[in-house]
Amino acid sequence: MNSRERIKAIIAGKPADRCGFWLGNPHAETWPLLHKYFGTTTEEELRRKLRDDFRWITPQYFPGVYQAPDGRRIFDSGLDRTKHRSVGPFAECEDVGEVEAFPWPKPEFLHFDACLERLRNAGDVYRASGFWTCFYHNVMDLFGMESYMIKMYTHPEVVHAVTDHVCEFYYAANERFFAAAGASVDGFFFGNDFGTQLDLICGPQQFDEFIMPWFRKFTEQAHNHGYQVILHSCGAIHKVINRLIDAKVDCLHPLQARAAAMDAETLAAEFKGRIAFMGGIDTQELLVHGTPEEIKQDVRRVKRLLAPRLIVSPSHEALLPNVPPANVEALAEAAEAWTRRAAARKSARSGSIKRARSASRTASSTEVAYTTVSPSPAAAANS
Repeated sequence: MNSRERIKAIIAGKPADRCGFWLGNPHAETWPLLHKYFGTTTEEELRRKLRDDFRWITPQYFPGVYQAPDGRRIFDSGLDRTKHRSVGPFAECEDVGEVEAFPWPKPEFLHFDACLERLRNAGDVYRASGFWTCFYHNVMDLFGMESYMIKMYTHPEVVHAVTDHVCEFYYAANERFFAAAGASVDGFFFGNDFGTQLDLICGPQQFDEFIMPWFRKFTEQAHNHGYQVILHSCGAIHKVINRLIDAKVDCLHPLQARAAAMDAETLAAEFKGRIAFMGGIDTQELLVHGTPEEIKQDVRRVKRLLAPRLIVSPSHEALLPNVPPANVEALAEAAEAWTRRAAARKSARSGSIKRARSASRTASSTEVAYTTVSPSPAAAANS
């Protein structure tokens, strides 16, 4: 079973030879440290060395994907990217007419050639793609966080209008991209961080009104093109996981381990068997401060709880340079160790079955009473 087959099976809830592994998307400052430690020179070389099953190849962040005549990037109009907590162009908006007059991005300015080439040459790995479709964040930027939350109550029609324009662009962009990419894509991977460390950013009622209608359209769109749906959503999103499952999300990422009610025990108790999991290995404390052996122990713990529908991965995909490369190595090795143990169990069971069949044929041919052959002690201990 190759990586592509493995991840497809895990997400679909079908048998796989082992759990999956994704290194994540390390921060730019982390790559040189990893290359020095592992003796590699390219991202793909390192991923192959770590037996990484998963590639995130989104058109949204390829240079030249959006070529507007005025040089604007997608959703950059009126935004101040130089500082956090900036107010957006709709912070004071009370009139839907202002929303309609805004210079919204146009799908006809999109170009996918570079991304499509990367997808077609990805090899036998799982290809997660589609526009990142981070509509929640885009809308939040266009208002400013506080204004966005307040206007959900004071001017819901304005929030709906802005949301519609943002999502209409993404829907059209994905439709064009999916039509061009076809079977080169395996899963639609998109990201909206709905939670903080402790709870949702907005309340469940507002979530249902302003988020879920378009969210469902995006998951349905991907399924209509034959793709699995993987959602990235950081934070404490426990309150809405049932909604996400009902909206046909197939796999949830990144399982922020230290966020409220996002620990592996809780997720396993309430959602195991209904959705696949990707992530769960804590990057806030464990991967930063733990020893390699502690990393391996935690990977084994998470696998016991969440496997078989599990892709082992950090609980925040952008691995920072404060994570020691030795701990990254331990993370990958623990995922691979599952493979070796699974292979040993399979081999032992296969040998027991063959011995049983041989004994059965011998008993039949000599008219000796049939005796069941028990597994070897090693096989029994590993079963």
